[in-house]
Amino acid sequence: MNSFGRIFRVSIFGESHGNCVGVMIDGCPPGIPIKLLDFMKDIQRRKPGAVGTTKRKEKDFPVFESGIFNNHTTGTPIVIRFENTDIESKEYQKYVDLPRPGHADYTSRIKYNGFNDYRGSGHHSGRITIGLVAAGVIAKKIIAPMKVNSKVIEVGGSKKIKEKVYEIATKQDSVGGLIECIVENVPAGLGEPFFDSIESLLSHIVFSIPAIKGIEFGAGFRASMMKGSEFNDVIIDEEGKTATNNSGGINGGISNGNPIVFRVAVKPPSSISLEQKTFNFKKKKIDSLLIKGRHDACIALRMPVIVEAATAIVLADLKLINKINSI
Repeated sequence: MNSFGRIFRVSIFGESHGNCVGVMIDGCPPGIPIKLLDFMKDIQRRKPGAVGTTKRKEKDFPVFESGIFNNHTTGTPIVIRFENTDIESKEYQKYVDLPRPGHADYTSRIKYNGFNDYRGSGHHSGRITIGLVAAGVIAKKIIAPMKVNSKVIEVGGSKKIKEKVYEIATKQDSVGGLIECIVENVPAGLGEPFFDSIESLLSHIVFSIPAIKGIEFGAGFRASMMKGSEFNDVIIDEEGKTATNNSGGINGGISNGNPIVFRVAVKPPSSISLEQKTFNFKKKKIDSLLIKGRHDACIALRMPVIVEAATAIVLADLKLINKINSI
């Protein structure tokens, strides 16, 4: 569905080329100071502009429809919307019969019996993530003094990020990337065992971000090649600090007081300028497809702030759950 969270509940809405996109946040505590300027830094980080990003330029000015009054949250549902103004939809009609490889053109057509809004990929577009970023700004205030920081650490397997993106973009192709997220000042005790473990909830929301294809915590997949004597994090003081952090700050699904560390794999954008093959549903045969329009060559460049927002949303929900459980 389009909602996430138990107490701090986030619901996203809108389509890429519709009138607007946005987010509704229910369960936000009252009295949190909120100003427009609070949103601008993270919104700017998500915007295109660097080499390898789309030329679509939206103002992305947040409009508060409810839940914020006199620069504070009221405790009632918060609705924030962002208008869509820089729209070019003419190319997308052909993708109904010629679905783009790697996109949701075919699956959304089947899922919604052909009634889906296909313009700009509709509700499946990365455009929708602006709502997550907005919710993340508020969530970051709730989880303070915890701090969430994400960055791109590799593109196409290379740590020379700008050079690699430029190389791929000039070849009219696309490339994936690896993002690392670290949360500091995490108290011990957040999270629930099994289905609502921190890993479970973070994985759930992170995989809701378009283009995410993998996630690992701490040592991640390297753990499969380690011995227990190598992997185990030795506790070195009464605060629970460990000598290593192979578990990524989580034991039994619960935070252990060390930094939460995880990495996510972002796939190459599917819309590329090179000719591709796909099935033509009108002609009933394999056909050629040449995609035009404005697309990212490396969407991973704009992902760190979205991953941060998703992480903050999970931690805000767990913090509020913990508060209720401790009453």
